[in-house]
Amino acid sequence: MNYGLYLSASGVQTGMYRFDVAANNLANVNTTGFKVDVPVVRQRDAVRAEDGLSTLPSNDLLERLGGGVLLERTGSSFKPGPLRETGNSLDLAIDGDGFFVIDSGQGSGADRFRYTRDGSLTLNARGVLVTAISGEAVLDTQNRSIEVDPALPVSVGSRGEIIQNGEEIARLQVTGFADPRVLTKSGTNQFRLAGGPAQPIQDAGLVRSGVLENSGVEPISAMTSVTKAQGAVSANTRMIQMIDGLMDRAINTFGRLS
Repeated sequence: MNYGLYLSASGVQTGMYRFDVAANNLANVNTTGFKVDVPVVRQRDAVRAEDGLSTLPSNDLLERLGGGVLLERTGSSFKPGPLRETGNSLDLAIDGDGFFVIDSGQGSGADRFRYTRDGSLTLNARGVLVTAISGEAVLDTQNRSIEVDPALPVSVGSRGEIIQNGEEIARLQVTGFADPRVLTKSGTNQFRLAGGPAQPIQDAGLVRSGVLENSGVEPISAMTSVTKAQGAVSANTRMIQMIDGLMDRAINTFGRLS
């Protein structure tokens, strides 16, 4: 097999991966609290280095070309997005690096919790404070759901105090992490712990009521990333076609002469 085919094929694969990630970012340009996905690739070592076979003979020129590229786990940018006023007391944003804590209803212990920057909250029929998108309960500082009287107005203080009829009923949990890379996306604009044990940081930001955090996606940057990824796929596809054409000539033209 021609070595160039392997290199170009890896370029097509990673280009399509980058395209998918960039397109998903662009699709979420208006998603509240969305965090930008960051495609990660790395250089692949030459065969001898990758397999630890340094004593075997090899082609020095091919080794200098490297082994192409490999996909890595998709990362996330946790840069806060801009805020917008809504006037709804249950629209909340966090001024800081923290996350609202959600009860996913799946798993046990820490695996049950989900974390989000999307503060679009509402009350269900029982008066439980839930996320507007998925209807999952938002937790207080004791990891309990928050239930209020749906017939009375609710206000939220800067420390997450849930206030009704002039009294503090509960306090929203706002949790952060020293290294947010322990989090991975789990769907419905939420994160879960995936990097092993992590010590949460409590009170990791102030709560602002009547405000939502916009998506962290910059439309022009996202569109540029889509275009670049599409160009990389096209360039590597053309290279595969060129190599295939050269191989065809080598076999069907020069092979006959010999």
